[in-house]
Amino acid sequence: MNLSKTEARSASQKRMNQPNRIRVIALGLIRNGDRTLLAEGYDPVKQQTFYRALGGGVDFGETSHDALRREFQEELQAELTNIKYLGCIENLFVYNGQPGHEIIQLYQGDFTDPKFYQLEQVEFTEGDEKATALWLDIKQCKSGELRIVPEQFLEYL
Repeated sequence: MNLSKTEARSASQKRMNQPNRIRVIALGLIRNGDRTLLAEGYDPVKQQTFYRALGGGVDFGETSHDALRREFQEELQAELTNIKYLGCIENLFVYNGQPGHEIIQLYQGDFTDPKFYQLEQVEFTEGDEKATALWLDIKQCKSGELRIVPEQFLEYL
């Protein structure tokens, strides 16, 4: 059975919201000197702000490398270059009162367009929701002043 890209994305979105599923995602570590670009999130149940790398789900039949490129293009209209695989992180968590389980394929990369490095924050769309990514000081991330998820991400900064 061959699915169109639209059908595959729709199926992927449905799987993402299903309980008791392991989700495979590709995230990108983007650095600029002593700063890193992280998306801001908020857990309403815990009433906590957190930050995580940008990226998203890997679709069936798609490599994590290709998923990373696609996610940055879809969400930020940004091209990445110098992409290098950093490692795999298994993330068990609770968000909005629901348990989650992710296998994260983590990459490092650079923006091809230098304009992204000149912005303090980047507004983007994730699904139907608006979100913000901020350039954050790596020292603040590592000190625990800012909540970074998953915590293992800090090992790669």
